[in-house]
Amino acid sequence: MKLRLVLLGLLCFLPATPGFAQGCSMCYTSAAGSGKKGQQAISQGVLVLLVPPVGFMTLGVGLAYRYGRRRDEENA
Repeated sequence: MKLRLVLLGLLCFLPATPGFAQGCSMCYTSAAGSGKKGQQAISQGVLVLLVPPVGFMTLGVGLAYRYGRRRDEENA
């Protein structure tokens, strides 16, 4: 059953791979074609877009760790 799910997932996501590759090359050519200030703005934009997901993941992992420790202490 798990093998079927993995194969179904691959069948769904493999056709989208060329789209991801094209996006990367478009970003690269856009950044290379812009000036120094444009490159700095793109770099800062990437950092701004990176902060919320990393923050949420850190919070989620921290809460899961706290919950796990508390549960283990109650069962011991």
